Amino acid sequence: MKKLILPIISALILSVNALSAQGQLATDSTKIVDPSLKGQYQLMLSKSKTINGYKLINPARLNVFFKNVNDSLATGRRQLANTTKKIKEQENNITSLKAQISGNENSLASSNAKVNEISFLGISFTKSSYNTIVWTLIIALAAALTIVILRSAKHIHEAKYRSTLYEEIAQEYQAYKTKANDKEKKLARELQDERNKLDELKNRG
Repeated sequence: MKKLILPIISALILSVNALSAQGQLATDSTKIVDPSLKGQYQLMLSKSKTINGYKLINPARLNVFFKNVNDSLATGRRQLANTTKKIKEQENNITSLKAQISGNENSLASSNAKVNEISFLGISFTKSSYNTIVWTLIIALAAALTIVILRSAKHIHEAKYRSTLYEEIAQEYQAYKTKANDKEKKLARELQDERNKLDELKNRG
């Protein structure tokens, strides 16, 4: 009978001690200034007894601390998993955005190429090449037109000079012709006068 009573009493004492330790731990937990794992660890050490340089830690406190550590690790893992998931989503978004940007850049380059391209007589030119060719042709035509105008002006001046010279020569010739005609008439009158005189002399003789 005594053998049965002693284990029962021992079990009751251990239960009471455990309950009192849990109650004290609960009371201690309400007094925790630093709720972090480090604070809980330091509190657990401060509440432990030291014998011969060794710390005697209450199993209940150690279990609670272990549970808190596991909870913190689980929370950290969940946060890490969520963060990793978000990072992957962001990487996928970045990849998608890069693909869109690359497509937009290609479209923009193609549009710029089409805008800068000009087709003339079935030949494709860039705007810069087309402008260079057009301005070269304009300058060449302007130079040719200038040369033609200068030559035409020279020919017109020469024609005017020759026309003026011809008119002067024509006027001089007309004047000479008039003088020659007058002189011829004068000589004819003088000749007629001499003939008349000669006839008179013959008639007298």
